[in-house]
Amino acid sequence: MTGNGFVLLEDRGVLAIGGPDRATFLQGLVSNDVNKVTPERAIHAALLSPQGKFLFDFFIASHGESLLLDCEGARLGELARRLGLYRLRSKVALSDRSEALVVAALPGPAAAAHLHLPPDAGTARGLDQGIVFVDPRLAEAGARAILPRGRAEAILHQAGLAPRPRAEYERLRLRLGLPDGSRDMVVDKAILLENGFDELNGVDWEKGCFMGQELTARTRYRGLVKKRLLPVRIDGDLPPPGTAVRQGQREVGEVRSGQDDVALALIRLEALEQPEAPLLAGDARLTPITPSWARLERLR
Repeated sequence: MTGNGFVLLEDRGVLAIGGPDRATFLQGLVSNDVNKVTPERAIHAALLSPQGKFLFDFFIASHGESLLLDCEGARLGELARRLGLYRLRSKVALSDRSEALVVAALPGPAAAAHLHLPPDAGTARGLDQGIVFVDPRLAEAGARAILPRGRAEAILHQAGLAPRPRAEYERLRLRLGLPDGSRDMVVDKAILLENGFDELNGVDWEKGCFMGQELTARTRYRGLVKKRLLPVRIDGDLPPPGTAVRQGQREVGEVRSGQDDVALALIRLEALEQPEAPLLAGDARLTPITPSWARLERLR
């Protein structure tokens, strides 16, 4: 995709967090620095369990007097419930805005220029009654928008964008190695650094404490990452998510989401050191692709 199309992501939801304490409330919970969120900048972040395991990830954008969380729609209620447990005396209000707002992906590195955005990851601006921002993880992925549901397509058409098939967006996401929430990261089991959150701007190491910080920091500084989620080229039929990846007689990973001939798979790093030994998932052969942003050597 060249940056002149859009895909409405109907499986995404929008959780609004309002109130004067909205930023300080989130700041002590999530993996990134919420104080950096402004009308000109969005971030990507995760909420972890106290044990440092993945629970939710989301994009955070500023819109009016609220922070908008672009999150998994099917799990929005659970996210709101979980955040509500920590609200205590904080002056915040959580509301599901999914009926009023829709998320759109604007894939491809040319999307930023098309929308008059600076090309840097996370840059944002208002668009009509919504907001558009360059993907905070990786500018090459394109941009995202949160727009009024009833007018989103008209707004994007007016910006010179045309609708594109969801499959095209999925192929780009997978080739770039970008996980899609619980489709690719097992809830209450996955750890952030196995899934690229460090390199993809999802963790701020200078912000201070957040939920699950201890395990996340220990994993980084002690070099405890032994597996990584990576794009793989599929030769054969696309294996369903959860299919074991084998190298010889050993199980060395697991297939996650996929589209056509590309997928994501969680693979043990030691298996990548033996390129002469094929990786198989069912009857398909997998060829790992290391994204340009991934620093695998440092994490071994």
